[in-house]
Amino acid sequence: MSDSRMHALYALSMAVILSIALIMSGCIQQQEPSASATPANGQKVQSLTITGSTTVLPVAQAAADAYMNTHGNVDIKVSGGGSSVGVQAIGEGTADIGMSSRDLKAEEKARYPALVTTVIGNDGIAVIVHPANTVGPLTLDQVKAVYQGNHTNWKELGGPDLAIVVVGRDSASGTREFFHEKVMKKENFVATQLEKNSNGAVKQTILQTPGAIGYVGLGYVDQTIRTVPIMVSGSPVEPTVQNVLDGKYPIARPLLMITRGEPAGLAKDYLAFLTGPDGQKIMEEEGFVPLV
Repeated sequence: MSDSRMHALYALSMAVILSIALIMSGCIQQQEPSASATPANGQKVQSLTITGSTTVLPVAQAAADAYMNTHGNVDIKVSGGGSSVGVQAIGEGTADIGMSSRDLKAEEKARYPALVTTVIGNDGIAVIVHPANTVGPLTLDQVKAVYQGNHTNWKELGGPDLAIVVVGRDSASGTREFFHEKVMKKENFVATQLEKNSNGAVKQTILQTPGAIGYVGLGYVDQTIRTVPIMVSGSPVEPTVQNVLDGKYPIARPLLMITRGEPAGLAKDYLAFLTGPDGQKIMEEEGFVPLV
């Protein structure tokens, strides 16, 4: 083979090798983390994971968005699942903060003795029905009787001739736990109760079912549903922020954030924001009851 042909083959081989190297370099560069993961100020991104109560979730998410707007190096992820999920997640160390709409159970305190709760606000649980349901105020005993299946038609309670459809929450719900203790006095729910996994799902079922009754946190009450006043000492009391603040509404509870040990670092700063003036304003805007 002539020298000129050898040189031509060598040049072609080098060109192929160079092309492959350039392609591989491009692939490697595409696999590297996006530069957007690092803020413009060059600081390392701090992450915070929050999970648990679907009642607390809208407040936690709104507060997270507001906090991140002024802290460019922070990434806060909020998810639901129920209060029991929040307690377990923080207890097992799979989240930084757990959300709960009920107090810790004795067995949870025993299993996770390092848990610390922070009250971020308060809430009332509203008993809700379809907007077309004309039933009047109910006593807590009447609500309990409905959820035990002792009343099966609304006409038995002064309402329309319509079969009652009982709607509640699933076993992971802190709202259910509180309702079970406060209203049901820890007695069983009717076996035909429809169990939903969130406040939103309860509300949607009520809207689609004329004979349904359910319960949700105050933050989920709006003009699309009808709340049932609760009779207290002979007078009807509406589920409102003011009535909870005044201690008049009987189905009210604190909203909690849970940490493993005293909150520190980003978790401490976030909770300070949530319990401070800006966070409490968000609490009010979401329809819940701020700290006094």
